[in-house]
Amino acid sequence: MSAAQSSGKAAGGELEERVDLSAETSEKIAQARQLVAAGASSASALQDALALLAALEKRCRVGNDAPSLVKVCEASLELCHEANDGEALLATLKTLSTRRSQKSKAVAALVATCLPWVVEGGDGFTPLPAAGGGEAAKARDALVEELRNITDGKMYLEAERARLTRTVAILKEAEGDVAGAANVLQEVHVETYGSISKREKVEFILEQMRLTLLKRDYIRAHIVSNKIKRASLEEEGMTELKVKFYALLTDFYKHDKNAVELAKCYHAIYSTPAVQEDEAQWKEALTNAVVFLCLSEYSNEVKDMMERVNLDARLEKIPECKETLALYLKDEIMRYPLPHQGALEAVPAFGDGDAGDDAAAGSLREHWHEAFHTRIVQHNLRVASLYYRQIHTSRLAELLSLSPAETEKHISQMVSSGTLYAKIDRPKDVVRFSKKRSEEEVLSDWASDIKQLLGLVETTSYLIQKESMVAGH
Repeated sequence: MSAAQSSGKAAGGELEERVDLSAETSEKIAQARQLVAAGASSASALQDALALLAALEKRCRVGNDAPSLVKVCEASLELCHEANDGEALLATLKTLSTRRSQKSKAVAALVATCLPWVVEGGDGFTPLPAAGGGEAAKARDALVEELRNITDGKMYLEAERARLTRTVAILKEAEGDVAGAANVLQEVHVETYGSISKREKVEFILEQMRLTLLKRDYIRAHIVSNKIKRASLEEEGMTELKVKFYALLTDFYKHDKNAVELAKCYHAIYSTPAVQEDEAQWKEALTNAVVFLCLSEYSNEVKDMMERVNLDARLEKIPECKETLALYLKDEIMRYPLPHQGALEAVPAFGDGDAGDDAAAGSLREHWHEAFHTRIVQHNLRVASLYYRQIHTSRLAELLSLSPAETEKHISQMVSSGTLYAKIDRPKDVVRFSKKRSEEEVLSDWASDIKQLLGLVETTSYLIQKESMVAGH
């Protein structure tokens, strides 16, 4: 070790001894490359070169010469790759990464050296196409799996592990194993990683959502969606991800048949600046928002959203939506079917079911068609309760264009859900919409009315006296 220079032996409480092997490292790496070049395609020449570098690697590791250690590790992998020896590459990678007291810088260098050989440099996770057919694809997949094993449990390589896991998911999906792709991607809790940008985290979670929805694991898809903060999607540069997020959420809520949340999702897509610049996109999103608002069960939140959407000037360019919303916002009985109901039910989102499942799509379209009728009947019952304290059931059924039995069924459903107060007296064929008040409530209202009347009399008397005094002078 005459050429090596030592920084001094370690003493108690001091740094470990570091030996400078940079000069020898350059010499040995060059010698190893010459061995491989001289042996051409000979496997023994490669093994001799790797053995030479393995001895040097140990000295660098024991001597704490991290820069030289990194160079030796990189050179070992490059020799295997240049020789196109996949088995030697995997064996060398595994051996170097599992050495006793191996430096974290060396392990990171091993992973960084191999990544360009399996994934594209642009995004860091798209697998490179296998040029040599099946054997090349197997070698690539084996290297990806080995890199994932090396990065497992190492915080300083968490970003690389996340990207490699996404690579595995892409490969599995390409093979038709969607469930396997979703399962492997769920192993990574990318939201806890600090070395990944917010945008990349959102992209990763969106991919998790997409695969779990394809797998039809809707509960897990909803859990995964809650990992994304809605406020972060409003930040600059997140427009594309925001649209994709809400588009994926619509798939979940269609399965859940939740019209209110569907209306919110489509309105969020509509309110995105990039969507509003494209007339075809914003018209589609706004039409879908109006359709699912009309299909939503009545609540103060739905009424408020209808009012806000109705004030949007762009709604004038979609007459069928404008006129339908106006009908819902009026306290008047609507006739079924609505004038533009056919056009509203023809929107693609009305019948979108599970991808490739025509039966599910047909079932969903039938559900929304029935829901349309139900919401119109419920609107008419609320309007009737505003104008009538009580009404004959047969007359109410005539107003609603329903049979008495269907009318009773809808009234019972609304009473059960708490959106309407009603009592049905079957022997008298009467529906009462007003609550029977107690004697205390009647007396209290009477006293309040008398107080208001006396206040008006007093104010009027004062004004008369004031005018008389002014006229007298």
